[in-house]
Amino acid sequence: MYDRGSGSSSPSEQTVHLLAAAGRAADALMAERLSAGGLSPSHQSVLRTLAEWGPHARRDLAAQSDVPSADVSRVVRDLLARGLVQVMVVNIGGRHEVVTLTPAGAAALTAAQDDMKSVQDVLLASLTKGERTQLHYLLRRVCATAARAGAARSS
Repeated sequence: MYDRGSGSSSPSEQTVHLLAAAGRAADALMAERLSAGGLSPSHQSVLRTLAEWGPHARRDLAAQSDVPSADVSRVVRDLLARGLVQVMVVNIGGRHEVVTLTPAGAAALTAAQDDMKSVQDVLLASLTKGERTQLHYLLRRVCATAARAGAARSS
């Protein structure tokens, strides 16, 4: 999937292109695996948010799960239809719909996480355990720097 036609001989420019190509390959493989299980990355994100942070008001799921607000209702509706989440109405300071994970949803999330592990194994097959650890550490630093740069731009 790496685009060899960029024509750049600059190592820093090649690094940016390589990071983007690796990200596209990972996204494509993850989406393919999730799709085989009837899920999308948005479904997985909502399930993961509910598993990690507990029940959420439907309107808060968009911010916490990085799923666009316009898509949250559709995603929750899909997950409800499959029995992976349930919605409870709570009347505290007004009417709120609270979304919770069901045992079937937790099982679906575990299966999706296992699939993501297999995607990682495919993508990193040529690396040793030590190299994988080092790559993980370096990518965390790169992502933290990117987040800081993004926050500085939006200020």
